[in-house]
Amino acid sequence: MIGIFHTINDFINSMINYLGVAGPILGCILIILESILPILPLCVFITLNCISFGYIVGYIISWIFTCLGCLLSFKIFEKKFKNWFDKNIRVINGANKIMKVVEKCSVSELAMIVAVPFTPAFLVNIAAGLSKMNVKKFMAGICIGKLFMVYFWAFIGTNLIQSLTNPIIIVKVIFMLIIAYVMSKIVTKKFNL
Repeated sequence: MIGIFHTINDFINSMINYLGVAGPILGCILIILESILPILPLCVFITLNCISFGYIVGYIISWIFTCLGCLLSFKIFEKKFKNWFDKNIRVINGANKIMKVVEKCSVSELAMIVAVPFTPAFLVNIAAGLSKMNVKKFMAGICIGKLFMVYFWAFIGTNLIQSLTNPIIIVKVIFMLIIAYVMSKIVTKKFNL
């Protein structure tokens, strides 16, 4: 198991050395694309940015580009597919029920869903874009939730082997989820979302 993590670490280091300055720029572009194409490994791109730019700057850049990618994905589905979806799919009773659940999702719930590192963000983006969810509500939940999700992947990626042997990480992740929930409640109340 540890051999796999050494291989991933070696791959990331060789990519940084091979790509040079283009590596972090490519990492930022790939982070945006990951919000649309779920086959791309977000954790690798966040790790690449944290190693290339340093932990704090890499974290901030990764968070910004992840949020931009989610917004781009949301807007693509809202503008290009929502009308077709409403006419052809939403009329189906089961689909309509699911979309109503998505639309009733609060900023807190959205932030909690997005903060969990293994949540498929592209599905959240698509569902929100196809629903009648307000873009401000969507972005508030995304920005809060992604703070913690990006931190998780940055921490795991830069401390991969150490994180598997240290149970404190689980406590930190739970603590981050609690903070995400409290922050989302504050934002919801302040902006009436």
